[in-house]
Amino acid sequence: MESDVLVVDDSAAIRKILQRVLRQTGMAIRTIHEAGDGQEALEVMNAHKVDLVLTDINMPKMDGLQFLASVKASAQWRQVPVVMITTEGGETKVSEAVKLGAAGYVRKPFTADQIKEKLAGILESAVRL
Repeated sequence: MESDVLVVDDSAAIRKILQRVLRQTGMAIRTIHEAGDGQEALEVMNAHKVDLVLTDINMPKMDGLQFLASVKASAQWRQVPVVMITTEGGETKVSEAVKLGAAGYVRKPFTADQIKEKLAGILESAVRL
């Protein structure tokens, strides 16, 4: 079954790289939506069904942690897995993301194999829901 994915990052270049990497994984992906920050991501989720979210932590307006908290607080979206993509070296924000309900995280820079490995089980579980 194909999945719809939302990529959230304030860098258009990183969003494009993530889209390319997602396509390279060979995973069954129907549509990849984009958003530049957490607020925009919530708008996308209101307009489109999303099976998985990949989001940066550090963004303007609404950062990845605020976005994650909003998703997990929503009955409509709380089952959607959210994977954090981060340059954060420290464990503080990463552990906060896990406490908020993140399905996992990948550190930048990343490879297609790292993304595929992280997402394989997550997408299979999400599609079964």
